[in-house]
Amino acid sequence: MELNKSQKLVCLLQRMAEPGGISAEDAVDEFDLDDRTLRRYLADLRGIQVPVIDEGRGADRVLSLRPSFGRRGVQLSLLELVSLHFGRTLFDFLKGTGFAEDMDDALERISAWSGGGDGSSAGLVDDMDRKFMAVPEHAKDHTQDADVLDDILTALLRQNPVEALYARVGGPVRTYRLHPYTLAHWKQGLYLFALDADEGRVKTYAVDRFRAFSRARGETFEYPENYDPQSLVEDCFGIIGGQVTELRLAFTRQVAPYVRERIWHRSQRVEPQGDGSIELTMRVGISPELEAWLLGFGPNMKVLAPERLRDRIRRLHAEASQA
Repeated sequence: MELNKSQKLVCLLQRMAEPGGISAEDAVDEFDLDDRTLRRYLADLRGIQVPVIDEGRGADRVLSLRPSFGRRGVQLSLLELVSLHFGRTLFDFLKGTGFAEDMDDALERISAWSGGGDGSSAGLVDDMDRKFMAVPEHAKDHTQDADVLDDILTALLRQNPVEALYARVGGPVRTYRLHPYTLAHWKQGLYLFALDADEGRVKTYAVDRFRAFSRARGETFEYPENYDPQSLVEDCFGIIGGQVTELRLAFTRQVAPYVRERIWHRSQRVEPQGDGSIELTMRVGISPELEAWLLGFGPNMKVLAPERLRDRIRRLHAEASQA
């Protein structure tokens, strides 16, 4: 279809608004223009206060728009902008994946949209990466999971069933038929809550242990109305479930302040003792995560109940001392 001048102008504006803009050569070819007409179109756009960027020469000449164009309604305070930058640093473990690139692009655009038309915040956002930081934890390496992550996100949004190869810790690689329900973040790692279609129950899968992940593009599953991801972890000490048990733990006065200042589980109750120590009770699933946490306190923690957990922690300490 042959376009008139108004239509060409609108289409050119749309192409210039795309990420990276459009080369002048492509604009001339795509809209059947000559150099003089292109200059006149750009002058018309500038005449109605469209922030045109015209950079480069010859084959390297690119036409684009300032990121703030058409975004004047988006305004953030300086502290809101700082909060976004600070929040971004919490996800540095995703560096090298499409997740991180998308977050960086979004933050860059938001920063440009909000940016200081009145000049009031000029210079205040300099060196933000050094003024605010998140000290890295022991993170999982997701740089090799970019393709799997893209497929997981697409399957989640489109509700596609998937067939996946998954390597359990200490077990063989198996094929699973899954319905992805939730992508969860825990201790610098990503986990997928998905229905095992063969067993009929929701399980937790570490994203970095998928060896293949293939979604059925032409199929969809029904997302259950009564599904609540919070219910999967409410009795966990972390993200891995186990047999739910009432625990009674004693902590010496040396570590009591550290234990008291954190919420370890929603069911916890803390009872101070006369000598400065504390007793902590909570109802949680016994799992490797819980055991590792208890072992980390060494002689400053004793399991009062249940007896089987006390015996296991004692045995693990003894084995560690003989290594």
